[in-house]
Amino acid sequence: MCLAIPGKIIRITEADEKNPRMATVDFGGIIRTICIEWVDTQNGDYILAHAGVALTVVNRDDAEAALDDFRKLSTFNPRHHE
Repeated sequence: MCLAIPGKIIRITEADEKNPRMATVDFGGIIRTICIEWVDTQNGDYILAHAGVALTVVNRDDAEAALDDFRKLSTFNPRHHE
């Protein structure tokens, strides 16, 4: 099973003869560099990424809702819900 995570593109580095098109992406406060070579994107877009590669562009509301759900899961303590 793979898990794709939504993130917001904050900077794009265009491709050159040695490197694919890359983006700096904010995943809810965690910043990573992601390959966006095969997805038509621009600064400010939200993407789904897996294993360092953008899979698709997603709308802002869905991306922010998913990031909010991840935040809630990260603070979930099952002992408080017994």
